[in-house]
Amino acid sequence: MAQLAGQPVVILPEGTQRYVGRDAQRLNILAARIIAETVRTTLGPKGMDKMLVDSLGDIVITNDGATILDEMDIQHPAAKMMVEVAKTQDKEAGDGTTTAVVIAGELLRKAEELLDQNIHPSIIIKGYALAAEKAQEILDSIAKDVDVEDVETLKKAAMTAITGKAAEEEREYLAEIAVEAVRQVAEKVDGKYKVDLDNIKFEKKEGGAVSDTQLIKGVVIDKEVVHPGMPKRVENAKIALINEALEVKETETDAEIRITSPEQLQAFLEQEERMLKEMVDKIKEVGANVVFVQKGIDDLAQHYLAKYGIMAVRRVKKSDMEKLAKATGAKIVTNIRDLTPEDLGEAELVEQRKVAGENMIFVEGCKNPKAVTILIRGGTEHVVDEVERALEDAVKVVKDIIEDGKIVAAGGAPEIELAIRLDEYAKEVGGKEQLAIEAFAEALKVIPRTLAENAGLDPIETLVKVIAAHKEKGPTIGVDVFEGEPADMMERGVIAPVRVPKQAIKSASEAAIMILRIDDVIAASKLEKDKEGGKGGSEDFSSDLD
Repeated sequence: MAQLAGQPVVILPEGTQRYVGRDAQRLNILAARIIAETVRTTLGPKGMDKMLVDSLGDIVITNDGATILDEMDIQHPAAKMMVEVAKTQDKEAGDGTTTAVVIAGELLRKAEELLDQNIHPSIIIKGYALAAEKAQEILDSIAKDVDVEDVETLKKAAMTAITGKAAEEEREYLAEIAVEAVRQVAEKVDGKYKVDLDNIKFEKKEGGAVSDTQLIKGVVIDKEVVHPGMPKRVENAKIALINEALEVKETETDAEIRITSPEQLQAFLEQEERMLKEMVDKIKEVGANVVFVQKGIDDLAQHYLAKYGIMAVRRVKKSDMEKLAKATGAKIVTNIRDLTPEDLGEAELVEQRKVAGENMIFVEGCKNPKAVTILIRGGTEHVVDEVERALEDAVKVVKDIIEDGKIVAAGGAPEIELAIRLDEYAKEVGGKEQLAIEAFAEALKVIPRTLAENAGLDPIETLVKVIAAHKEKGPTIGVDVFEGEPADMMERGVIAPVRVPKQAIKSASEAAIMILRIDDVIAASKLEKDKEGGKGGSEDFSSDLD
């Protein structure tokens, strides 16, 4: 409310909540830090898990940062921005989601200390932006090149991504699966490797042990053969993929057929039968012995297919059809009349198998499949889900290395190197920005400190030891949480793609800068009553901070 010539001027409706200046910054920073604190205990190989229960009682048990934040019901707008950090990290790098969020929270904590010293947000923002840019250069300078054929290094990176998750016991085996899957679907484009993760399908089935998880060089489809008379196993399969219903089409126009005698009805039914038989004859003629149809298959068509000994599966998902095309080399045909022998794909074996009491179709032994399936097994639903999340991280990490060809040591080593080098850089910059760059450098130490804390070590003592060893022996020294001592992470095989820390610092610094820019939060007190006359609710952003 403002006053003009003694008259009050109402700008915002009554009851609106508004936080201005320092209050707005304090509340936003607090909300973001609460999110960072929530996931902080999950960081590293000794990190703990979170159990998330939704309103329906469904449970998710995980220590994957992006999954935790995605499952949480978050109200505060600044806290939601931290969730975006995790999502971006997951999309771009696949791993390091917790790292990104923890760094963002720590950057804001350090910024708050500077704000308390009456340093203007614009100066902090400028310093942070300079530090983030310099950090990217430093990471590029310490990254080591890696060859695509270096399977051992790829495997170590995959194992690093899996460590700390529920699937840890089988990490070596799972890492091998991840590396083989990614290398199988990698394609060379203009001299560079590209990996489309859509070509790696994850199929989950409870039952068995995690060690029963397997890589199928082909596609597994959660369907069954449509007719009991059809073969359940076809060797040297010639596969047709049809995006059309094997049914008699209804006319597009509204037509009425008047039948006045039984003969006419008989002729009408015979014509339908003839049309369906022609479709099946065409499939047999081109030499197909396995058919995957995206739509339905008429009962009569099923009968003819079974009679000819052709295995058929209906209502196959579009994404599965595309994977089948990539794996077997078949072309998806929209009109059966256009089907030719060249359109058929090949596989050594197509078989219906029972997995955990349910039938599934396995298409295996494709020559050079550009689509593969990982069939995930585990004792319970929660184990299977967590193995899937671990494998997804591993697969993305291997993809990053194959595409970028660069790795860094993990285990807090890059963050310590950045902290040391940014401290030197701050002195070069000088001015008030120097304080912000030093705060940025200090904030990065939160990663090795948290790794030590989560392993039950003394965080300050460990950090001092590791920084001393790092300065003496070089940029690959990090925290060995099992021994509680500084160690060469490259030698220990604890490695990550350079894309992971680069993206983590990029996302974290951008989110911190965005939150620091906000000096006014205006929250509507009541939502407008909707047209049905329902009651509006109210938003109170301070509620989750109490």
